Amino acid sequence: MFRSVVLALLVASASAFVAPQLPRSTRAAAPTITMNSVQDMPGIQAPIGFFDPVGYSTTVSPEAMLWFRAAELKHSRVAMLAFVGWCVNGLGWHFPGQLSSTVKFEDLAGMAPRDAWAACPEEGKLQIIGFIGVLETVTELIKPHYTKAGKEPYPPMIKPRKGYFGTASTQILEGAELLTAQNKELANGRLAMIGMMGFSAATIWKGSVPILP
Repeated sequence: MFRSVVLALLVASASAFVAPQLPRSTRAAAPTITMNSVQDMPGIQAPIGFFDPVGYSTTVSPEAMLWFRAAELKHSRVAMLAFVGWCVNGLGWHFPGQLSSTVKFEDLAGMAPRDAWAACPEEGKLQIIGFIGVLETVTELIKPHYTKAGKEPYPPMIKPRKGYFGTASTQILEGAELLTAQNKELANGRLAMIGMMGFSAATIWKGSVPILP
């Protein structure tokens, strides 16, 4: 039953993971998708700078580049959450009380992350996967679609703010401040993806990462 539901959710949201096959058009691009240059996109910063050794960015449409940027942001944000969760689990921190009638949060905190996931009730796994499916569906339905939103932050309907409390929560980030915030998020997200690859390798192949147990 669990596998059937998971498969249905994955099929339903598959479009969120398929890059648009958009040929280069000879007509003028709409203003909402015009990019002066790929090198103007956030995330190009020291110490690497602009990195495209095979010239891939010159062979795809602006819409496809925005799809890849959205995919990078999704993976970055998931990796940052996963990295923090992995550390919290490894430190043995947990919520009080019961996860379900048969499983305590304390029980999961004493397990390796992969074992903790395996020990979660199927209902809990379905809720997590279902929530992810809802988020994917919502982001695909937002107008303008993120492949046509130009340099707007992703997702377009959420405006980055200077803070989340007091007057800062009403101040929208723009210009250089917005670019700085986007660069920080991408840098942290890329580092988190590398970190999660290290955690995963250390769990699957014992001794592959010497500094991790």
